[in-house]
Amino acid sequence: MKIALLGATGFVGSRLLREALTRGHQVTAIVRDPAKLTETNDHLTVVAGDVNNPEQLAQQLAGHDVVLNAFSAGWTNPNLYDDFLAGSRAIERATVAAGVPRLFAIGGAGSLFLNGQQLVDGPEFPANIKPGALAARDYLNELKQNTQLDWTFFSPAIEMHPGIDTGRTGHYRLGTENPVFNAEGRSILSGEDLAVAVLDELEKPQYSRQRFTAAY
Repeated sequence: MKIALLGATGFVGSRLLREALTRGHQVTAIVRDPAKLTETNDHLTVVAGDVNNPEQLAQQLAGHDVVLNAFSAGWTNPNLYDDFLAGSRAIERATVAAGVPRLFAIGGAGSLFLNGQQLVDGPEFPANIKPGALAARDYLNELKQNTQLDWTFFSPAIEMHPGIDTGRTGHYRLGTENPVFNAEGRSILSGEDLAVAVLDELEKPQYSRQRFTAAY
């Protein structure tokens, strides 16, 4: 499979890159600063690109089987909400313009439902990540209106961050609109197993034009 990956230097993107290369896929990593990407592999092509230049981006995406969007606008970015939406929209437009049939977007857990309410709307949702969670939720609602692409949106587990040190187990359980909880009542997943779940879906699609989630 020929995968165009946005966000390959980030926490999630770097793990997606490693998993895709391990499985033998051809990956084009489109990054703002190629010097930050130290991964080397015969199946990897690194190009400098900018989501704010959708015309150039469309040219770089052309010829791929899928666009894997792990774009991040930066959690400490004071303009996170607007920048995340602008970047995600630009990637979507460029994917359509490039004629790539499939778009896979990595979002957040905030749009998952618990007791009839989306997590991001709950009173205990962390304020420091709320702008990004709101942006990911709002972008999912926009993506649902796209009838041109075979899109998939992934919401990670509630606890999915660098502090989860389980590594790559290759095991997870799937859900759609609600978080997946373990026997201890936690929704948890490592970045490595997130990548396993995403690449499994890319290789054997189950969630065309749907959102799904995964956790232990």
